[in-house]
Amino acid sequence: MNTSNAITGSRLIAFTTPENYAGRLSHRIHLKGWTPLWCPTIAVEPTTQTKSSLLHYLSPPNPLLDQFSALAFTSRSGISAFSDALLELNSPPLSPSGEPFTISALGKDADLIDNSFIGRICDNSRRIKLLVPEIATPAGLARALGLGRGRKVLCPVPLVVGLEEPRVVPDFLRDLVSKGWVAVRVNAYETRWMGAVCAAALLRKDGSPAVDAIVFTSTGEVEGMLKSLRVMGLDWETVRRENPAMVVAAHGPVTAAGAESLGVGVDVVSSRFSSFDGVVDALALLMDD
Repeated sequence: MNTSNAITGSRLIAFTTPENYAGRLSHRIHLKGWTPLWCPTIAVEPTTQTKSSLLHYLSPPNPLLDQFSALAFTSRSGISAFSDALLELNSPPLSPSGEPFTISALGKDADLIDNSFIGRICDNSRRIKLLVPEIATPAGLARALGLGRGRKVLCPVPLVVGLEEPRVVPDFLRDLVSKGWVAVRVNAYETRWMGAVCAAALLRKDGSPAVDAIVFTSTGEVEGMLKSLRVMGLDWETVRRENPAMVVAAHGPVTAAGAESLGVGVDVVSSRFSSFDGVVDALALLMDD
């Protein structure tokens, strides 16, 4: 494979993650001695509409959050959006007394649920239980929450704009319902396609890949890239045929399965996906062979 970049002398590693994750992944790529190339295909951010949707469950005088037994976050973006909504309140939305209340998150995302975050939700931190599943996937989270027995769980998830919604969130909600939970979806932020030319930086003028590897961290990123290629009169099969040595890496099995379902074959899948270290290390093992 092409192991050098004409400008930097290092492998050029593209990644399509949205801005909120870009710095972390770029840093890990750089630590390997490679050159990171950020080519976001989706934008992830809260909007006035999504904040209003969250505040519906949080605002006084009788916050609806008190009707729930758990919060289930499937992304860092959901936690950040929820935290921003909490800043709009003058008092915590969850009563200090009552049954234990579970807040669940995946892998390193749980680092955002610190004492400050918990204090903005409830004055009594002893009422809060933080749950981080051993397997950092939405399915693993649903299993870790256990049997719902008719209890309600609030799920802050994205509103997908400009793309087909990946199966990740609907499957997660279905898994919760199968465990006896009353799963309530709230659109906490938007996942939006970045537009017609968002994949252009990945290509040479002849339409062939200009990178040694590409890293996907969500199915939405893959779909965003494919939609951009179609607008430019290309398809993945053509791009892959022009440079079969380009390595395609996926951050965990959920992203890998989503990519495969869209016709994008994956060469490297991280077995450690609680952080980006796993996918970068897995990529290094293959590329250093």
